Amino acid sequence: MSTRIAFLKGHGTENDFVIVPDPENAIDLPPAAVAALCDRRAGIGGDGLLHVVRSAAHPEAEEMAAEAEWFMDYRNGDGSIAEMCGNGVRVFARYLQHAGHVTEGDLAVATRGGVKTVHLAKDGDVTVGMGRARLPEGDVTVSVGERSWPARNVNMGNPHAVAFVDDLADAGDLLSPPPFSPAAAYPDGVNVEFVADRGPRHVAMRVHERGSGETRSCGTGACAVAVATARRDGADPIATGTPVTYTVDVPGGRLLITERPDGEIEMTGPAVIVAEGEIDGEWLAGAAERRRG
Repeated sequence: MSTRIAFLKGHGTENDFVIVPDPENAIDLPPAAVAALCDRRAGIGGDGLLHVVRSAAHPEAEEMAAEAEWFMDYRNGDGSIAEMCGNGVRVFARYLQHAGHVTEGDLAVATRGGVKTVHLAKDGDVTVGMGRARLPEGDVTVSVGERSWPARNVNMGNPHAVAFVDDLADAGDLLSPPPFSPAAAYPDGVNVEFVADRGPRHVAMRVHERGSGETRSCGTGACAVAVATARRDGADPIATGTPVTYTVDVPGGRLLITERPDGEIEMTGPAVIVAEGEIDGEWLAGAAERRRG
């Protein structure tokens, strides 16, 4: 591990990330190192880590290199690998703009959830094409303490369970993953969203992200919430040919989610780079070793 490693810090609606630019995929970032960097007391702090790599240099992305130059090698705050992160894609695109790799307009970003289209607007907002939602069949239940709610199973390239509650406080502290059933519905764990109505096509949510705990925002979760709410409200753009947009308030801000008649979902919101500096490679190696030990 090199002596000094460049990093940046950014957030999208306060879903925050450590950003490690590594175009040639030369930096080894095992789970323990990622967890050390994301530690809010002993590290830099973040809900996750954005490892910025050229698609052609990463074995998981090289097949997407013809479509997207850059690959978002995303890691959760505990070091585990995730398929997608909607807020992360916006911050990833903002970093590429900040570094001079791209300008305002459209670009493509490779992720483990496929190639995502991104638009960097002049007003500072970033819109991400999040793909289509899949709605697996079968009943799902999530619980907090002695209370349980039915949940909608929505897959946005990663799994979500969306439960509607009267009050967001019903979600409890969200420090640990809310239990769900049946276990077979989510063999690799799940992101759980608790949703309360705020007005016509306007909801608020809290989320427990697997591998990160409660976060201030979750982009794929906001998309899952919008789709689940639309279906609850009897709206299906694929069936009606009319797009539907929901405002989704998260603890860290506000996102606009639009589902188009072709089933594609677009998410619009802010993305900010707040700091940059260098990581002490010797510290990181030692911190990672202590976590492994």
